[in-house]
Amino acid sequence: MYLVFSILASTLIFIVFKLFQRFKIDTTQAIVVNYFIACIVGLIAYDSPISISEITNSKWFLGAVFLGVLFISIFIVMAITVQKNGVSVASVASKMSVVIPVIFGIYVYNESTGLQKLIGILLALAAVYLASIKAGSKINFKKNLLFPILLFLGSGVIDTSIKYLETTYVPENGIPIFSATIFGCAALIGVLTLIAKLFKGEFKFQPKSLLGGITLGVINYSSIYFLLKALDHETFESSTLFTVNNVGIVMLSTLTGLILFGEKLSAKNWLGIVLAIVSIILVTLA
Repeated sequence: MYLVFSILASTLIFIVFKLFQRFKIDTTQAIVVNYFIACIVGLIAYDSPISISEITNSKWFLGAVFLGVLFISIFIVMAITVQKNGVSVASVASKMSVVIPVIFGIYVYNESTGLQKLIGILLALAAVYLASIKAGSKINFKKNLLFPILLFLGSGVIDTSIKYLETTYVPENGIPIFSATIFGCAALIGVLTLIAKLFKGEFKFQPKSLLGGITLGVINYSSIYFLLKALDHETFESSTLFTVNNVGIVMLSTLTGLILFGEKLSAKNWLGIVLAIVSIILVTLA
């Protein structure tokens, strides 16, 4: 159920971003507000007394700071990738990065690598690619190759770091405060970004971005919280969990785009959805 909730929350993030576009909400401002709200939600969810010194002395603290920096940095890289290479390239680069935590789980944690599971993972990668390609879009990875590569590596490092820190340093009751610290660090960097825009004369406060940021923040926190809870559970190996999680998000987001926003799906998109279902079955039952 934690995995299901993580997939649902991540898909809701996609819906919220589409609504930002429809209602012309300033995405950068909403993102910064979102990180503050996600941090506050994590602090509220933590059922123990909050001690700043205890947090900063925790073994996971520097890792959480690193993830916070990475969260907002990869968001910026994703925005640049969309502008320079298109939405399809950004989607493929970010979701194909699942191979990084999968390989990490197999080699570092000696997770299983049966033939059925490997076939499922390969089908999952094909599914991500096919479901992400929008009708009429041209994929050109040779053009502006730097940003898709950074997006691929950054997204993979985020997932891998979350798994490593959760497994090695974060206690079972520490997930809320760990998540809150990540989002808090991202929020501080976001504020510095807005201040820089202010000095350049590029910042104009938009009140409706507050509502958008609050909504996104609750959902964003939920997606990370449920992913961490799923990783903490012994039901799945991390290589299985990340594969199912990423493919599930791509599949559900694609179908949501069709149903809610009238996006047209090509034959490749439908093939990707079918392969996503097959890959989830194979990897889960492996």
